[in-house]
Amino acid sequence: MNKQQSETADTFQQGVLLFQSGKTDEAQEVFEKILTENPNHINCLNLLGIIAVQAMKPKLAIALIDRVIKLKPDDAAAYSNRGVALQDLNQMVEAVASYDRALAINPSYVEAWANRGNALLALKRLEEALLSYDHAISLDPVYAEGFYNRSIALMQLGRIAESLANCDHAIAIHPNYAEAYANRSVALVDLKRPNEALASCDLAIAHRPDYAEAHYNRGVALKELNCLAEAVRSFDRAIALQANYPEAYLNKAISLLLAGDLNGAWDLYEWRWKQVNVPKINVAGLKPLWHSDEDISNKTILLCAEQGFGDIIQFCRYALLVQQLGGRVILEVPGALMRLLAELKGVDFLVKKGDPIPHFDYYCPLLSLPKAFKTQLHTIPSPRPYLFAAQEKREEWIKKLGKKTKLRVGLVWSGAAKNTNDHNRSIPLRQLLPYLPAEHEYYCLQKEVRTGDESDLARSDVRRYVEQAHDFSDTAALCDLMDVVISVDTSLAHLSAALGRNTFILLPFAPHWPWLLEREDSPWYASVKLLRQGSDYRWEDVLQQLKLELSEMKYS
Repeated sequence: MNKQQSETADTFQQGVLLFQSGKTDEAQEVFEKILTENPNHINCLNLLGIIAVQAMKPKLAIALIDRVIKLKPDDAAAYSNRGVALQDLNQMVEAVASYDRALAINPSYVEAWANRGNALLALKRLEEALLSYDHAISLDPVYAEGFYNRSIALMQLGRIAESLANCDHAIAIHPNYAEAYANRSVALVDLKRPNEALASCDLAIAHRPDYAEAHYNRGVALKELNCLAEAVRSFDRAIALQANYPEAYLNKAISLLLAGDLNGAWDLYEWRWKQVNVPKINVAGLKPLWHSDEDISNKTILLCAEQGFGDIIQFCRYALLVQQLGGRVILEVPGALMRLLAELKGVDFLVKKGDPIPHFDYYCPLLSLPKAFKTQLHTIPSPRPYLFAAQEKREEWIKKLGKKTKLRVGLVWSGAAKNTNDHNRSIPLRQLLPYLPAEHEYYCLQKEVRTGDESDLARSDVRRYVEQAHDFSDTAALCDLMDVVISVDTSLAHLSAALGRNTFILLPFAPHWPWLLEREDSPWYASVKLLRQGSDYRWEDVLQQLKLELSEMKYS
């Protein structure tokens, strides 16, 4: 080694020491100075690439790392670091390919396996992500981050108990792992163990007081316990730490709505549009959003359906209020609701979602209308029937059902399995059947019957006609011929209530916000009676109350 090489080596070592001590700006200056004299200094290029990754400058990082790879094509670390930079650019497929190159060179590269799992997780290739994490953990059994990331993939696969176990593994290895405590709380909420979830959030916050997500998760756990004022305080703390936190604003809004503080919630509820995975209104930006301040006399306003069928049924009632302001109302809804809403008061023109929309001057999402009209509990419009079954459909179903000889009870015991809250709201048919008094006739009103319920339904006396129902207009006519409808919290509950049918809704302890807390009635629907779980999350008491209610009903 000559003198110049020795001096370069010494200078490089100084840069490494600065880098290791966290003085990256000073280290960068040292490495860049070396590169002016030796542009192909691989170690400087590598470390500058890492510094660029850490500084969230992924394009610069890739340019530097590509120079390393050109000089040394078998550098596994360079391919792995390139993968990290590609992830920062949200180029996940390319990142996976870069990690694969690193692993082809060094199959024992723990971080490359783990980061490959993270890229696959972002691509929702969850089973593949799990395999990558498994490789990382097999190479390093005390790799806490591997267990933590594995818990996230398992949670997204719905394997909640396994997710919890992986969080526990991560914490056993790294007892101060705030992120693992926070993720553990999410699993515990899903497992209906919110008190434990709350304790796990407190541990996360103890280890990292400024961890916004832990404060947010704490709010979620408190909301599941119906401790709404405390939940709001936790969401506020999360927002104070991370001002642009849509989920915290939205869950604060939901907590206020559930507490009956509608006036304070509607503005916050607009944060739903800032969430990453929420489908945007297809006309947003084409025309102005109506806020209620604009005069719509002789103007046309497009009301856009959003969220689920139940939400559309609940909030389509606002169309009449809009029309009464002098506007012409277009209502855009999914095809399954077209015939049901064909005669809805307040609608001048109904359009199927996806079809061409006539000219309009303003638009407004349906669930933004309560904000526009400053809705409070005592000003909720149309608590009495505002939907009506078509007469020709009623007559069709009268013929199908035949002569009525007993009290008719419609049943909806489960909702769509893909709903994220379904495990809280749905009841196995086997659990419901023993609580149905024998003197009544029972009708299945739900179209989707799960595999686990099929055999119980076939062995029961519950009648099933819904295969003959083409859309919600058929289901509305069938509901309309029931004396009472029993439903968990699904779109059928909203449909029956909007039709003015006598409707019992079976609710989990922590319900969806329209049902509020600690009341049997609903300000949204006059014909509803709410039967609620206790804090033990058991359905037995709810079903026993239902049995008593049904036993008191007589056919006449």
